[in-house]
Amino acid sequence: MASGLLKFFLPKDKVFYSLFEQASQNLEAIAGKLVVCVNESDYSKRATIIKEMQDLEHQNDELTHNIFMELGRNFITPFDREDIHSLATSLDDVADYIYATAKKINFYKVDPNDTGILKMADAIQEAVLAVNAAVKELRNLKNTQKIIECVIKINAIENQADDLFDLSIEKLFDSDIDAKNLIKKREIYQIMEVATDKCEDVGNVIESIVVKYA
Repeated sequence: MASGLLKFFLPKDKVFYSLFEQASQNLEAIAGKLVVCVNESDYSKRATIIKEMQDLEHQNDELTHNIFMELGRNFITPFDREDIHSLATSLDDVADYIYATAKKINFYKVDPNDTGILKMADAIQEAVLAVNAAVKELRNLKNTQKIIECVIKINAIENQADDLFDLSIEKLFDSDIDAKNLIKKREIYQIMEVATDKCEDVGNVIESIVVKYA
């Protein structure tokens, strides 16, 4: 309801900024809940957190849909329609993979008290914080230096996540874990690594917007 009222009163080209900011704020919330989730040893308590993450992920799906609807009905947009579409899609992808991480942990009944999982969750949260900071600056594009710093930070975190992934896989194969649990953990590592890749995709779209319009 509030989102509908906001869209009514905002100038049409400003609606997109509001929707993007809501989506990135949701990402920050879902990433924070992932960190809480992987630090929770109780399966049932994790399930409650995962349900909250699912609700946030569904909210982002709705925000993405709203952005596409606005694209269809508005001739005036703050930047290229293709960039708006790409940014909306990439933000939604981040939410999807963060939620998928938590969902798989409980679905596979994996103990998240694992160095690789814990560190990757922290990396995802750090990348998402930088994403949110960059998205907030898109509204006026006056502080391009801050946006570029955020993009550089996202890229650096993604590189760190790649290294974490490689080390986690190496450690996993060197352990005496049984094949079934090895496959489960490897898949979770992969989903988490993709989440940071998707953050980098957001950064790349934002960087492209800055280059074109700043």
